[in-house]
Amino acid sequence: MTFVKPMVMGVLNVTPDSFSDGGEYTSVQSALVHARLLVLGGANIIDVGGESTRPGATRVAPAVELARVVPVIEAIAAELASINRRDVLISIDTMNATTALAAVAAGASIINDVSGGLADEKMFDLVAATGAKVVISHWRGFSTEMDKNNQYDDIAREVALEIQQRVDAAMAAGISRNRIIVDPGLGFAKDMQQNWQLVARLDELEKLDLPILVGASRKRFIAGILETDLDGAEQISNDRRDLATAVLTALLLQRKIWGVRVHNVIATSDAIAVVEALRVAENQAKGQS
Repeated sequence: MTFVKPMVMGVLNVTPDSFSDGGEYTSVQSALVHARLLVLGGANIIDVGGESTRPGATRVAPAVELARVVPVIEAIAAELASINRRDVLISIDTMNATTALAAVAAGASIINDVSGGLADEKMFDLVAATGAKVVISHWRGFSTEMDKNNQYDDIAREVALEIQQRVDAAMAAGISRNRIIVDPGLGFAKDMQQNWQLVARLDELEKLDLPILVGASRKRFIAGILETDLDGAEQISNDRRDLATAVLTALLLQRKIWGVRVHNVIATSDAIAVVEALRVAENQAKGQS
């Protein structure tokens, strides 16, 4: 079987309150330095976010989000052009159509909307007009309310069905199918067990026959299997979460995934390289038998 490397989307949160790295990259210079490290580590995409979607996070005004992300995207785009790395893409992680539009003008070519176009009714029309790709995630409400909306009879099938409905809405707005990527929305309106059930049954999402992005990095359901006590899980270090994320990434390469969204791109790139080497060796062994 031919090995297809997934895209590695590196997370760059320019927020003061994101759950694992809030406040670390709030200046343009610190964000640019981290973007450089993401590229050196193997990132194919830099995903810039200016509004935290951690559980319980309150929303920020679009003007605040714009002020956070646009200068950073402009700086990264200029840097990538100067070093001739146009193969590295920039993504904007936003639920606001106005922010998405400004981000595309600044240099982003992917709009990563965790609400799947539900938070802003103008989003899909705007995406259609820009020509950007769009990531449509499964979503059932904002961070302050999503934990109340995790009732499922069959989580994998229901998530796939609800994403299909958003894909239909996107296409009705004029977004071509080849510009759509889907995301199961791990951590959004799903408890720890439900997240693992969804990860185990990504085949339901594969039936949509669209590129799949998986964003499990450092999330609560990862920490929850490293420490079953809830208070203890909150204290699990990023290093341990990153290692567990890299292991999960390696296992997910058995699936047909387009990309993984991660904080630690080095650990993820290493995991992908190990899987690739094993696949190559297996194919060589088959040829010799």
